[in-house]
Amino acid sequence: EIYTMNADGTNQTNISNNASSDEYSASWSPDGTKIVFTSQRDGNREIYTMNADGSNKTNITNSSNHQNPSWSPDGTKIAFEFYIDGNYEIYTIKLD
Repeated sequence: EIYTMNADGTNQTNISNNASSDEYSASWSPDGTKIVFTSQRDGNREIYTMNADGSNKTNITNSSNHQNPSWSPDGTKIAFEFYIDGNYEIYTIKLD
């Protein structure tokens, strides 16, 4: 699960709301409006984005073995690990 909270630890809010799946490696977009994360909510390890309040969850990889996403400094791309052919490789996705 992915939570947000105040800096002092109060007001913990579950924003991923999917207790049946592993969700991890969350990263804030540079402008603070979105979060990218790894999820297994559909049975595969994939990359999702969501708004900072947890709304509008979107699968951006649509295949398995993706993890550890990170935003580019300008917020136009996401880099992530893709396990393929027995190796982890780094890929990027350009966002619309």
